[in-house]
Amino acid sequence: MSLLNHAHHNMVVQQVRPSEVLDNAVLSVMTEVSRADFVDEHLAMMAYADTMLPLSHGQTMLSPILEGRFLQALHLTPETNVLEIGTGSGYFTALLAKLARHVISVEFYSDLSERAAQRLSHAGIGNVTLTVGDASQGWSLVERVDIIVVTAACADIPDDYLQSLKVGGKLLIVTGKAPAMPVKLITRTSEREWQTIVLFETVIPYLINAEPSQPFEF
Repeated sequence: MSLLNHAHHNMVVQQVRPSEVLDNAVLSVMTEVSRADFVDEHLAMMAYADTMLPLSHGQTMLSPILEGRFLQALHLTPETNVLEIGTGSGYFTALLAKLARHVISVEFYSDLSERAAQRLSHAGIGNVTLTVGDASQGWSLVERVDIIVVTAACADIPDDYLQSLKVGGKLLIVTGKAPAMPVKLITRTSEREWQTIVLFETVIPYLINAEPSQPFEF
């Protein structure tokens, strides 16, 4: 077993699984998809460490444990249609796509989206539609989706996200401020009702244009 393969195995068995990620489907796709293929070459040896990794434009890649916990909370099925806000490296997009029917993924930076497209194609993943734009306040869709997952924090929850869910659909979003940012799973229970549960707390960077407003100073 190569060093990278050994590190990949250890990521799943010694980091993700002990962090209460016990869903076999999630563990399986995290074993199947090579995280090192979704980072720049000089970061390959860090790909399986329990840390957020830097991307261009000051963006970051979520840690493997967070990615595993997010995936487990979503309960994706082969019938699930997903909207992902924040494509980043494309790795989490790949994991979503392996578990869901189709993923629409929106990225602010076109060059990040282009690199993610190349990596997804290399991995043989085709059930993804990549788009570029500012989705900080929502994203126009042809029809509602089952799942929306935001891979960076938002100071507030855009109403457009809530309205874009099917009844029974779920939004996974991180809100608030450091040092304790709640990870919320919001389920649309009817046309006008949503139910929120807090899964756990973490700290991740904010989505571009979704940062807390700065207090006005005289």
